[in-house]
Amino acid sequence: MDELISIIVPVYNVANYIEETIASVLAQTWEAWELLLVEDGSGDDSLAVMERCARERQDHRIRIIRQPSNMGAAKARNRGLEEARGRYIAYLDADDLWAPEKLERELRFLREKEAAFVFTGYEFADERGRGTGKVVHVPKTLNYRQALSNTTIFTTTVMFDTARIDKELLEMPTVKSEDTALWFRVLRNGYTAYGLDENLVRYRRGGGTLSSNKLEAMRRIWHLYRRSENLSLPYSAWNFVFWAARAVRRRL
Repeated sequence: MDELISIIVPVYNVANYIEETIASVLAQTWEAWELLLVEDGSGDDSLAVMERCARERQDHRIRIIRQPSNMGAAKARNRGLEEARGRYIAYLDADDLWAPEKLERELRFLREKEAAFVFTGYEFADERGRGTGKVVHVPKTLNYRQALSNTTIFTTTVMFDTARIDKELLEMPTVKSEDTALWFRVLRNGYTAYGLDENLVRYRRGGGTLSSNKLEAMRRIWHLYRRSENLSLPYSAWNFVFWAARAVRRRL
């Protein structure tokens, strides 16, 4: 189905946010989509909220897929990929929000560039989903070497064209920071990521644990360099310095 966009959402303990996220998909100006809500063994009311939304909307484009247990975001996204019927794959985190024109503008951009892999700019949002005014701008293109020191690609902004890239290559590795590991693998295989520098996404961030999150992000990127990408120690350190500088700048 050449017009259909499959939207993959891993769902885990997001009962407070998932209804608003679903609403941002329903508001899209591009209507040829299917929403794959992959319920990953939540311990809260996420499933009940999704079922209520689907029942009230009676929209056949909403599909709820249940994992047998909590298996993690990578396996949830891979399950969605297996179930996807569309030519185009878009990822959406369960607490993030899209602008109404996100799919339409990004798909037009992908087609104009004849690209396999595109991403957009985004804005940080508070816990209520309100934009903070801090917008992350993205480069026109990223290749593998550039991406190693510039992980500006945010999962909720990404779209792939499976007519130009094999779906098997899009399976997320079961490692920490699985999304970044996937971008690295795709780019390492010779693809270029094209950036649409428009703010089409709100990235919701909760408070209270930002310092620990930063330390964990540092550990994860270092492990990706050394274990997943098998980079040398000096080259890992070189990329890490530039990655850290850009990460700090994005949040100032």
